[in-house]
Amino acid sequence: MKDWFKVPPDVYPVGRLDYDSEGLLILTNDKQLNHRLLSPAHEHQREYWVQVEGEAMETHLQKLRQGVDINVDAKLIRTKKAIAEFFDEAPGVPERTPPIRFRKSIPTSWLRLCITEGKNRQVRRMTAAVGLPTLRLIRYRIEKISIEGMNPGDLRELQANEIHDLLFS
Repeated sequence: MKDWFKVPPDVYPVGRLDYDSEGLLILTNDKQLNHRLLSPAHEHQREYWVQVEGEAMETHLQKLRQGVDINVDAKLIRTKKAIAEFFDEAPGVPERTPPIRFRKSIPTSWLRLCITEGKNRQVRRMTAAVGLPTLRLIRYRIEKISIEGMNPGDLRELQANEIHDLLFS
């Protein structure tokens, strides 16, 4: 992180994005904020924009909305209910570097998926469980903090009271 952003030495990311994921990452030196955001007891809504391989249908969304069984650390778990919706058209996001794989004969679809838990690679596992492998995954927001109007690599500084209002009110 310190290779990309000039931040104080005690600042660290809250949670993580895997290597192939993009989007919102909150950086802080507030241990209480870190605990509140990562503790399963505090269900914070996270919105992901997901490009999947295949043509998504209402039946796929229904399964995601009801919760699906995924394997995490060799245990089968049922995800909590999610909000799952189609994008009518691809969202206006910058091209990914490196680009996702492209196949002329296989369509792709964009979904908006909101969850309140954060298991390892959960969104990817959820879409795979309904037969729609994830090609591109963007964490768009956590509660009311979003990447709206930002570009990859942008850093936006928020004051403690702003963060509290956006996350906990």
